[in-house]
Amino acid sequence: MAGLTTFFTMAYILAVNPEILAATGMDEGAVFTVTVIISALSTLLMAFYAKLPFALAPGMGLNAFFAYTICISMGYSWQMALTAVLMEGIIFILLTLTNLREKIVYSIPKSLHIAIGAGIGLFILFLGMQSAELIVRDEATMVKLGNITSGPALLCCIGLIVTATLMYKKVPGAMLYGIILTTLIGIPMGVTQYTGIFSLPPSPESIIFKFDISFLGTMDFWIVVFTLLFVDMFDTIGTLLGVAQHASMVDEKTGKMPWIKKAFMVDAISTTTGAMLGSSTVTTFVESTSGIAAGGRTGLTAFTVACCFIVSLFLSPIFVAMPGAATGPALILVGFMMMSSMSKIDFSDYSEGIPSVLCITLMAFSCSIANGIAMGLISYVGIKVFTGKAKKVPIPTYILTALFILKYIV
Repeated sequence: MAGLTTFFTMAYILAVNPEILAATGMDEGAVFTVTVIISALSTLLMAFYAKLPFALAPGMGLNAFFAYTICISMGYSWQMALTAVLMEGIIFILLTLTNLREKIVYSIPKSLHIAIGAGIGLFILFLGMQSAELIVRDEATMVKLGNITSGPALLCCIGLIVTATLMYKKVPGAMLYGIILTTLIGIPMGVTQYTGIFSLPPSPESIIFKFDISFLGTMDFWIVVFTLLFVDMFDTIGTLLGVAQHASMVDEKTGKMPWIKKAFMVDAISTTTGAMLGSSTVTTFVESTSGIAAGGRTGLTAFTVACCFIVSLFLSPIFVAMPGAATGPALILVGFMMMSSMSKIDFSDYSEGIPSVLCITLMAFSCSIANGIAMGLISYVGIKVFTGKAKKVPIPTYILTALFILKYIV
């Protein structure tokens, strides 16, 4: 049940990722097939090696950076971009083997650990509202309320009431049933567009092992690699920390997560393998929290998600037909549950509370987990230094903050 819930909340990647990467000139059908294959393989590795309930797929944001920044804005080929992703993945493997990624995790203050979980909650709540068109773009105010009297926004409101009622009554699998029921309600409303059941997958041959190494000696190439590395690293760290807080997977006495190295290794191997197959950066999906909220705690959840991806290779019309208005309520409710961790933050201590709030809000409103962590950490160290508490900040935290500042300068 948890695996199905996770899959349905992240199945949008099957439609969105090919559309984004096709803007670079890559074959859209081939990207669809590779998206399914790498998502299934990566999530299977998470299931059997790390034994954790997390699902992986080509990351949103990172795929946009791949297409619109590296290829369209900077003018590089998608083959060069894939080479940058490959280099990023190899560096990640080395960082994981040396335990450096673990040390980075534990250099983040405890209050920000809690804030990251709450920030991810607000982030996915905001994403759920956007995908259901409950919140839409506005020229004057940036965002505004969607049309709640018809279309996707109305369906989302109905789905939110249905799913919340099922959860209140403690119905097992409430979120999954909520998604299915909302999808069915969307048929007579014209929101759910049914196009068929079976579809043969396109060949991925045109994008597999297509690299361009002619740029390896250029500074621009390594700036691209560094940017991918930084964003992916802290997106993954933030996701794992947030999910761990929500699922009570952190040792209360030590604050350690003994499983985190394996999760990092899966992430690193997946990114490297994904580049070889023709995919942008693969990362742990924040939507995994929906399955954890449904009770998922082991690799069985990830195994179920992987099986769903394999099936979707041949039944893509069904999963693509599921509207954002149907999965949006599940994301909104998961976000609500994750934001409850804010109660553990000491808001009476401004040096702890202000950085936490910046972390939470910027994570959602800049649509980046990495930005939220960065701003939270920079403000944390700055306030501690100027309030005479500099000695209470560990040296690794200063180093990490300096790296974030350097990242923004570069």
